[in-house]
Amino acid sequence: MSKVQKVRGTRDLLPEEKSRFRFIEQKAYSRSQLYGFSEIETPIFEFSEVFHRSLGETSDAVSKETYTFLDRGGESLTLRPEGTAGVARAFISEGMAQNLPLKFYYYGPMFRYERPQKGRYRQFYQLGVEALGFESAHADVEVLDLAWTFLKSLGLVNRCQLEINTLGDPESRKNYRERLVEFLTPLKEQLSTDSQMRLEKNPLRILDSKDEKDQALLKGAPRLEESLNESSKTFFAEVLKGLHTLNIPYVLNPKLVRGLDYYCHTVFEFTTTELGAQSALLSGGRYDGLIETLGGPKTPGVGWAAGVDRLADVARWSEEKKRAYVGVLSADGFGETQELKFAQALRAQNIKCEILSGGKFAKKMMKANKLGASHVLILGETELKQNLVSLKDLATGEQKNKSLTEVISVLSSLS
Repeated sequence: MSKVQKVRGTRDLLPEEKSRFRFIEQKAYSRSQLYGFSEIETPIFEFSEVFHRSLGETSDAVSKETYTFLDRGGESLTLRPEGTAGVARAFISEGMAQNLPLKFYYYGPMFRYERPQKGRYRQFYQLGVEALGFESAHADVEVLDLAWTFLKSLGLVNRCQLEINTLGDPESRKNYRERLVEFLTPLKEQLSTDSQMRLEKNPLRILDSKDEKDQALLKGAPRLEESLNESSKTFFAEVLKGLHTLNIPYVLNPKLVRGLDYYCHTVFEFTTTELGAQSALLSGGRYDGLIETLGGPKTPGVGWAAGVDRLADVARWSEEKKRAYVGVLSADGFGETQELKFAQALRAQNIKCEILSGGKFAKKMMKANKLGASHVLILGETELKQNLVSLKDLATGEQKNKSLTEVISVLSSLS
């Protein structure tokens, strides 16, 4: 009989790793709340058109990586490869336009059929924010500030770099596209196979090619900033001014275009050198035309998403426990029937505790230390007959007999 194994590109989040994920998600959630973002959760799968129209048929996420299938009713469904399109669909189908502006935060699993490697899985986890209905460049600065403070809370701002660029408005992007195609068309046969395909449908993606020959050919290509109109230049200048005001360092990257078709104006990535080929920790930008593409009203938007799997590999992490973590045990078997009662009393006061049952007293104490308990509550026959229990501080070794009320008072002051 063959071994039962997990599917390639997936993984089990065992307790320690799950704790790390929860730590990161709670940091992101609490930070987003400070900026006025409300949590939203969309389905794991949508009608395929939601992603195909929003991400673009020529994007890698659609052409190569989506998990698309027919359900029993013959409908084409796709597991979500990212979060923004689902939020945009919810905005339209739930009739939220009259409530603009809106700010959303989300977290959950995403799915892409990619070659698994460090920091990249076929089922991965993302958290992100979307600000809808904000036309001003100040919204771009605010979501960047949120990203910055979130990464700072994980101890990452000195280990990553903000790279930023502008794609300009649709007019500027159209002008640049024409100039780029004119430059690359005579060189088409020298481009990689992927870039030859992109030249016909999505030429800006060639700028993001990882192929060395493509990058060599692009050295003489026209620069995107040369096609920006005045309004696009002014918008980007306001974003950079805001970053200066908030003392958020950045590096201009003229080749940064992002992999999805719905971006305009500001695009950015926080990158690190600690993950090998997968350098992006958090990415985003402005997407003023996305909701209109899906059939909704013209609605500006800006946001970002971060890969939790990657963050978990590099974040400075410590499990946030209450200082009082109590192991409850009987010293000689006499108090075993009382363990549940005492544990219930402690938990009712929001004091974390665990019953250490089975085995000899010494082994129970070893288990308490292994769990990271701060104290142990020892139920001995002599003490219980006097309505007392023994409380031992594992850090100092101090042990005193106390009433349950006194125990709760001491531990509550530490929690």
